[in-house]
Amino acid sequence: MLSHVINESQLAKASTGGRNVGDLVFKNLAMFFAAMILVLIIVMVVEMWNSSALSREKFGLSFLTQSIWDPVQEEYGALPFIYGTLVSSALALIIALPLSLGIAIFLSEITPPWLERPLSFFVELLAGIPSIVYGIWGFFVLVPWIRSDAEPLLSSSLGFIPLFRGAPYGIGMLAAGMILSIMVLPIVSSISRDVLKAVPRAQKEAALALGSTRWEATKIALSYSRSGIIGALILGLGRALGETMAVTMVIGNRPTISASLFEPGYTMASVLANEFTEATTQTYLSALIEIALVLFVITIIVNSFARLLVWSVTKHGDAASRQ
Repeated sequence: MLSHVINESQLAKASTGGRNVGDLVFKNLAMFFAAMILVLIIVMVVEMWNSSALSREKFGLSFLTQSIWDPVQEEYGALPFIYGTLVSSALALIIALPLSLGIAIFLSEITPPWLERPLSFFVELLAGIPSIVYGIWGFFVLVPWIRSDAEPLLSSSLGFIPLFRGAPYGIGMLAAGMILSIMVLPIVSSISRDVLKAVPRAQKEAALALGSTRWEATKIALSYSRSGIIGALILGLGRALGETMAVTMVIGNRPTISASLFEPGYTMASVLANEFTEATTQTYLSALIEIALVLFVITIIVNSFARLLVWSVTKHGDAASRQ
């Protein structure tokens, strides 16, 4: 009976070039599904490129450097939205970096094993909260606090810096940066924790054996994980660049460029959410689609670069741990 089954298996392999039919089907299906992701990205880029042709032909590269956004006069420039997106995202990373590193160091180096799992769960749970919930909380809780406490304090103590001048509106670039920092915190802290855990244990033990304190050993781990932490930050930047609803509710949605963080601003994702249904002319619609194309390309480049950094660190850590 066993020899009969073996003979049938050998015949099946011989008929398919030495490979099992099930394995061949599984391999081709997996390859097909993986290729569909690439095809989907290409289709999206081609569609946005074609749909934005009218805007690209009319405005050219000046679309990216012009500050006027006037649907009535059919004059469109994306610079205020690019500026708002980059400034709010950079501010979010500046605020989130020390908090995320502190969480990652505590979870990977200090916390006892019985506490690490529940704390990690609650940190990662923040990433699953819908952005509209963050937006409502930001509008009704964060914005009033910024208007009544944070901005007056910053204005009185640091008002000589252009970043902290202006009326305390509450709604503005500062509120957008703060709400984004909360939203990117679980991504940056979780990946930073994984990167720190990938540091070879021998390095930490060697540092402690040479008389280093726990903090000095942690600094060595941070130095080893520097590229991975930078990659985690850039992944957080990718999340911040494309965030829509929460930012839309607290940034003010005014297409202006101002040095003050107290002033309202606008982002690329916000203008798409607010004005896409109001686009009544082909030029207006084409300009919005060109903004979507710019945002898509920036996000793909940022996330790809971040993934490469994280992958390089974790790969080196796995190779070192096997030696």
